[in-house]
Amino acid sequence: MILGQPSTEIHSHEQEGQEEPTCKGEEHEMDHHKVMIKDELVAKPTEAQSTEESDGSSQEDADNNSATSERDWSAEGYNRPKEIRAATGITDAGLIVVLFGETGSVETGTKNILIDHDEHTKFSSKLYDFSDENCEDALKDLKAHDSFEEKRYHTCTRSMSGPEEIAKLLVKIKTMVSENNPSCFTGLKEDLKPKSLGHNLMESSVFKESQTGDGEGPAERKGPANEQNVQSEENDDDIAAIRTGASDRDSGQNDERSLENADEILPSSQHQRETKALLTRLQLKDKYPRKMSPADFLHVGPPLKLKNETSEKDLAYSFLHRLIKLDYRARNIPVKQDSLEVTHSKPVRDSDSDDSDEEYFFSGSADTNQPALTHVHPMDVQMAVFLCSNNFLRQIMITKLSQCQYAVPLLVPDPFTAEIECPLWAFRQITKTWKVTKGDSHTTMKNIPICKAETPLVSFFRLGSLSISKSQLMNSVINDRHSTFFHRNCPGSTKTRHLLDGVAEITWYCPSGKPNDAFSDCIALCNLHGDAVMIEKQRDILMEKSSVNVVMLPTLQKGDKSWPVISPLLSKKSKKPLICLLVNDGCVVDSKKGKYKIGLKDRNQADVSNELKRIIQGLLFSEDPSILKTTFQLETMAENPGIKVDESNDVCQNGKSAAVKIADLLQHRDVSNIKDSFLSCQGDLWHKWCKTNKELYRLTGNIENYKSEKEREMTEIREKQCGVSCSELMKLFTESLFNLPSKDKEYFLKWTQILTDALSTDGISSILQRYENKWSEVLALKNSHDKSKNLDKKENELELLSKQLQSGTFGLEHIFREMGQIYEAHKTIYGDSEQGEWSKYPELAADLLISGHPLELLDGDAGHVPLKWISGVLDKVIMKLGDLKVFVLSVLGLQSSGKSTMLNTMFGLQFAVSAGRCTKGAFMQLVKVSEEIRKDFKVDYLLVVDTEGLLALELQGTNTTHHDNELATFVVGVGNLTVINIFGENPAEMQNVLQIVVQAFMRMKKVRLSPSCVFVYQNVTDVAAAEKNMDGRRRLQEKLDQMTQLAAKEENCNTSCFSNIIEFDIKKDVTYFAQLWEGSPPMAPPNPGYSESIEELKNHILSKASQSDGISLSRLTAHVHDLWDALLNENFVFSFKNTLEISVYRKLEVEYGNWTWAIRDNLLTIENQLYNRIENGDINKLESSYISTETRKTYEEIKAEMARYFEDDKNKEMLVQWQGRFKSKIKEFHDEQVTAVKSKLDGVVQQKNARKRMDDMKKEFENKLLQKSKEISQNLKDKTEAELKMEFDSVWKVWVHELTKGIKPFEDINLENDLLIILSELGMEEKLIAECKASGRYKDISKIDTYLEYVNVPKKQDLSETTGKPQNDEKENKATNKQTKPFAELRTIWKAILLKLPNLHKDPNDQKQIRQMIDMTVKESLDTMKKKPVATRGYQSSYLQEMAHLIKEMVATLESELKYGFKKQFTVDLVLYKFDQIKSWLMESQNKFKKNNDAIFYLESQKMHYYNIFKIYCKGSSSVVVLGELICGKLRPSIVESAYTKTAMALAGAMKCNVPAFSGNRLNLEKHLLRFLAKSEKFDEFIKYIQHPRDQVEAFIKAEAQRYIRKGHEAKTILKKTVEDIYTVVSQALFTATQKTKSQQGDLNMWLTELATLMKDQLKFDGTCFMNFSDMNDFDFLSREVNEKLKSMKEQISCFSVDEMKNSRQTPEEILIDQLCKCCWVKCPFCSAVCTNTLKDHSPDDHSVPFHRSSALSGMYHADTNIMTIDFCTSRVASDCNFYPSRDSKTLIPCKLYRAAGPEFASWRITPDESKLAFWKWVVCRFQKDLEKHYRLKFEGLGKIPENWRKISKKEAIKCLDEMCE
Repeated sequence: MILGQPSTEIHSHEQEGQEEPTCKGEEHEMDHHKVMIKDELVAKPTEAQSTEESDGSSQEDADNNSATSERDWSAEGYNRPKEIRAATGITDAGLIVVLFGETGSVETGTKNILIDHDEHTKFSSKLYDFSDENCEDALKDLKAHDSFEEKRYHTCTRSMSGPEEIAKLLVKIKTMVSENNPSCFTGLKEDLKPKSLGHNLMESSVFKESQTGDGEGPAERKGPANEQNVQSEENDDDIAAIRTGASDRDSGQNDERSLENADEILPSSQHQRETKALLTRLQLKDKYPRKMSPADFLHVGPPLKLKNETSEKDLAYSFLHRLIKLDYRARNIPVKQDSLEVTHSKPVRDSDSDDSDEEYFFSGSADTNQPALTHVHPMDVQMAVFLCSNNFLRQIMITKLSQCQYAVPLLVPDPFTAEIECPLWAFRQITKTWKVTKGDSHTTMKNIPICKAETPLVSFFRLGSLSISKSQLMNSVINDRHSTFFHRNCPGSTKTRHLLDGVAEITWYCPSGKPNDAFSDCIALCNLHGDAVMIEKQRDILMEKSSVNVVMLPTLQKGDKSWPVISPLLSKKSKKPLICLLVNDGCVVDSKKGKYKIGLKDRNQADVSNELKRIIQGLLFSEDPSILKTTFQLETMAENPGIKVDESNDVCQNGKSAAVKIADLLQHRDVSNIKDSFLSCQGDLWHKWCKTNKELYRLTGNIENYKSEKEREMTEIREKQCGVSCSELMKLFTESLFNLPSKDKEYFLKWTQILTDALSTDGISSILQRYENKWSEVLALKNSHDKSKNLDKKENELELLSKQLQSGTFGLEHIFREMGQIYEAHKTIYGDSEQGEWSKYPELAADLLISGHPLELLDGDAGHVPLKWISGVLDKVIMKLGDLKVFVLSVLGLQSSGKSTMLNTMFGLQFAVSAGRCTKGAFMQLVKVSEEIRKDFKVDYLLVVDTEGLLALELQGTNTTHHDNELATFVVGVGNLTVINIFGENPAEMQNVLQIVVQAFMRMKKVRLSPSCVFVYQNVTDVAAAEKNMDGRRRLQEKLDQMTQLAAKEENCNTSCFSNIIEFDIKKDVTYFAQLWEGSPPMAPPNPGYSESIEELKNHILSKASQSDGISLSRLTAHVHDLWDALLNENFVFSFKNTLEISVYRKLEVEYGNWTWAIRDNLLTIENQLYNRIENGDINKLESSYISTETRKTYEEIKAEMARYFEDDKNKEMLVQWQGRFKSKIKEFHDEQVTAVKSKLDGVVQQKNARKRMDDMKKEFENKLLQKSKEISQNLKDKTEAELKMEFDSVWKVWVHELTKGIKPFEDINLENDLLIILSELGMEEKLIAECKASGRYKDISKIDTYLEYVNVPKKQDLSETTGKPQNDEKENKATNKQTKPFAELRTIWKAILLKLPNLHKDPNDQKQIRQMIDMTVKESLDTMKKKPVATRGYQSSYLQEMAHLIKEMVATLESELKYGFKKQFTVDLVLYKFDQIKSWLMESQNKFKKNNDAIFYLESQKMHYYNIFKIYCKGSSSVVVLGELICGKLRPSIVESAYTKTAMALAGAMKCNVPAFSGNRLNLEKHLLRFLAKSEKFDEFIKYIQHPRDQVEAFIKAEAQRYIRKGHEAKTILKKTVEDIYTVVSQALFTATQKTKSQQGDLNMWLTELATLMKDQLKFDGTCFMNFSDMNDFDFLSREVNEKLKSMKEQISCFSVDEMKNSRQTPEEILIDQLCKCCWVKCPFCSAVCTNTLKDHSPDDHSVPFHRSSALSGMYHADTNIMTIDFCTSRVASDCNFYPSRDSKTLIPCKLYRAAGPEFASWRITPDESKLAFWKWVVCRFQKDLEKHYRLKFEGLGKIPENWRKISKKEAIKCLDEMCE
């Protein structure tokens, strides 16, 4: 048959930019007709036209890989001899058909030419009548004929415009040629042979293929069968060159060429263009070959829409995403039409059409508007993804396909080179489990990596084109409810496919050990897609490997095209079993010596399937020796030279060779002993270390020595670990990690995991077998009547096997655990040293964590978190990625409840679920948030934490409850969200899990952590029943509330509802999962409902994650430390120390200090201004509202800044808990400062009013002195300086006498005499007073060692009632620090002291309490005395008398109530001590009063000032000069005071910023003080700090301030600038006053008034003192005169003087003390360490201090001994010791429950601290002798200082301070 259409333009090559309409399926969109072909036809075009295909997407076209498509068709043309043209009658027709066939078979149409007719067959007369209306009718008639076969017709366009279309038609023709005798018309063929297109195509390999199908129907062959099938002579050399090219570095890089270069290999292959078109449609063009990696898919991306159609461009990615989620429906994803080019069926007929329904349904005509493209074949999607995936993604893909119970590719032909590849690497992670049945009841379980499994192989082949689906038949053999092999009737199947033919797929049938198993042992079944007659290479390989060959063919006839294939299998020489399935044969079963023939015609598929299973079972397990029995092992595929194996590339082999070295090292060793032999660091040594470490939190006996001993043991263990850390295994492993390139390293790690898992699997299987046998023996003995002694022996052996089973797991995680232990050991011993490979281990682990490998977080064997290792790894991750935020997702549930499977399925993770082991401990894995959804999240990664199960059977008999509570608390605490996984609805198990979970969440609530949770019910039936779900949720809510009430009792918490503990929405946060498997494993596929539930849960989790701020990696590191440290203690809540929260709070304290400083600085400025106004007489009464108004602007700015801090800080979610409190504290501080300023200024007003009389006198004095100077100077104008001075001195005394006549002078006070009189009045003898003064003992009354000499010891019988002594090791009286009235508190202290008077000389606690009383008395006395108006009204002896009477009265009252007396010398010493403290202040205040109120004192202070005026007058200067001198004299004191006051404020501000000790919070100040004390090494300073901490802090601030002022030039610079500013103000005021006075023609009074007004905020200046100059009017001259004098004065004042600084109203150190010491000073009730909270009242936050002290520093001792106690209270609260809260207590309180001892203890937070507290240990050792001398006690026996304390250096001690204050 020849088809053709004349064309005027012939193209020999494809033209770029020109598009060709494509064709697809059996129908074409162009003007077309159907052409029916019967029997043998040969075709040749007359003229053909080749046009450019836009993208090679003609998916219906047949293969044509020869150079034919590139030949010049115009030259080949239809240029044949004229006689041939004449004989055939060919003319220039529109369509010409030349038909070779049977006589009478057709009726000649108008344009048909019949050449020959052989046999008569009646067909429709319409067959070759090509009118449009008759074409479909002809096809219908043809199909109705009995002998019609679908392959006997073809549809083509009228134009036949492309060579591909013609080639496709010729493929059809070739099929018929191959099945019939040669054509009788040979002359034309011979003549055309040299040049004919038909010849070339016939010789091409494409004509050696048959129609595609596997019996799936008329689907067209679209893929190469083998390498010969696609090669022409022209490209053989090219292919060979490429195939033998150099091996590349990456997996499959022989094939890793770009798709654009594919034509260089086979430039004429139509199949290439079809493949390219397919990849383009699937958006995979840039991914071919092998360019997709797991990283492209294993991230958190947009939600997967399970129920909606997917666009074609997303098809490949949707397939892989669903496959990863174990959704076997991934092979059938509905595709939405992106354009009219793609269709699934014909378009719906318009309902408005005029045609009748009958005509429409019976019409066979084609719809010319139907789109041309059908959707992509599902297996094309799978194979396209496979070809575009790298080896690691292929491994995931094949593993998931296997889990979905799908067949997986075994042999895959390359679409461009036709090389046959076996993806052996992709099978490496598949492990199959099955049970082998032997006999009636005995079954053996096998768990084997599938690559290692030796099983029979049954291969299925199709020979020819069949009407029955081979794949569907195979499915019925394996699992008739699941399409293991894709077949024609599967959803989504189409007739067109490109990549499947020639692919051999394999699957394994795994029996479950039940009677209904199809086979008694595991067998492999292989399916070769396509016609095996044409696919020679794959067919031969499989037939050779198979144990049984199953061949499906139409019929068994010699001479048939399949006979050459089937004949060798039927020969007697072949002993391999053969089963022939004959489609057209009706025989039931016929067999002969292992050869079976089964007819399929008219037979039920189920019957055939059962028969086939029976025969295969018989053949495989027959005992007939004549039947060859072979086994198949995947690994042997690599031995076949005709197959390319993916593992053969260099990269994989390099990784494998390195891993094999490790595997060889472990071969032939008992798997339960491998860890002991090669991983010694994590064995007994690590377990002992963990046990010892936990004992540090359960101290007993001599606490510090016991603790020191344990620390020494731990160090020794670490040293031993360092010694055994170089095992051969670890050397090989770490060397490979260090030296291998990155890609090789990936393979190395995977190979190591594969090989170790296989080793572990083998070992566990062996142990399980022995365990089963031993268990059977034990049961037999138990059931026997004779209970022999062998039972105990057998049970012990069984227990030993059980332990071996637990230790038998060995994998990659154990090697990494060993790396962690090596790092921890070396880090402990060598510190921060970076020497050695161990220091690089964290970086290696960080790289692996980033790349998606899991990292062990909690060691499940030792039950411990390797904190140093985890910190090291996460620190390296931060270095590589930055301190990114993560959302931590953790999971908690019963053992073997599917937690790991759920996480792996949800995120495509790699948590170990293989090798027959459950997760132990906890593992974490990073999952990146993709850029597509990153904008919706505040986190960069998800950190998924998988954990071991609760209620593990292997822990039965141990402390299971404690272990589970510990695990649950850790997992819940570390996660932002915890998935609570509940398997089934067993009420008992659910109650146990819920109780553990609820208690964990309650603990989180109590330590202010707020994780969230989601409950997942797995394996729940009938999940679609909404009513059941609603009822289930209600029951869960009730159960949670019930568990909350139970947990509340254990945690001492008053909570009854779960919703009170955590935010929980019972409607949204509970998910029900269907069971994982759709049927019974091992052959059951996953349940699609499970995948849907997984996706829904994932979306819910992500919605929560998108609302979360997550946690930074650095915070996570600290958080893990906090959680684990607290869990090591028995009381988690009391022990938990949130390091992050503490850090955030400390930063908040610093900010609070800055805010309060801004308020203080602003108020100091306002105070300075108001002070000047008061002194200038502008203000006589001050209101608080006025001050508040002045500071409002600054206060509002501070409030706004504080609001921004709480809203914008990265830790705002944590800061919110303190926001309200700090807002109120700022308000309190502001109000307090306003009140304090008002109080000060009120005092200034009162003082000004009090000295009004004196101020009036001063004015009078000044006027008189001025007048006298003026008068006397008239006669002394020519005198020298000396004469003037002599004359002035002589008259000055006279002037003073005259002016002060009648004024009583102030007498000097005599405080010593007043005190002596007062003490005498109290009944104290003068001799006693003199002796006390002379001894000087009173000066150290608060520091002396013993107070016994002050006590009148009562009679023995009087003491008997009050000295009952509780018999404990160490009784300590704890006095409250509550700020109550001093008298009542002192009474309490004295009562406590006197209860143990007989031991007063020994008990340092009593001494401490006496000192407390003395200190408190002094403080109260000072505070009371300083409230006396001494500076304004003068001293009165009654003030001292009041103090003395208070002390006398206090002592007398205590003596009366307590019946104990004190010697008089105690009262005298106490009064003298207090007097000594107050004396200096009294003298200073009295001097200030005298200066302001003593006329004589005032006049003497003004002598030099008036001498200068006197000299001016004598020189004859004008009144202006004199007035200028007077004005400057008035201004100078004010300028000096103002300048130094402002300088003091500025210096304080500078020191607050620049001095490290002052720039932080209270803790920072404490740290610098302790560092200063350590550097000075002065014992007295330490004792002062311990006994009087506030005094020492204030002294430190003063010393630091003075040092700062003296060492630099800043003070001078500030003073100079301040004076310059003041000078500028005065100069401007002078100018302004002068200008205004002149403009208004004012007088001097106006000028002075204006000047005073302009300077009122800056300086004190009274302009009313210059009445003698009222006639002066030269204001310009006056202004210049004052300015000149001010300049010289400015230079003098600008020279900074420390002494002059005292003239400031408040010194810098006083300002700093007010700022820094207004904090909490409450002392620890155990060790007296001072709380370091910056806020004075920080309730409800507990008191705390990061560095508690050894009790030796406070003089604690063991009862009835002189031996010091050296314990730290942080150690006590972790011990089993008890204590008495107070001296009169009779109840012992466990130190762990110290809060129960009373309010004083309950307000303190003392956390058990494993830190070394090196500072105070160094202090004890450094001042050991000083402490012994001071307290008269010894460090020996129980108080012996541990040796490791003495190893602490001063440098380490100081460094410890920095670490504790971070």
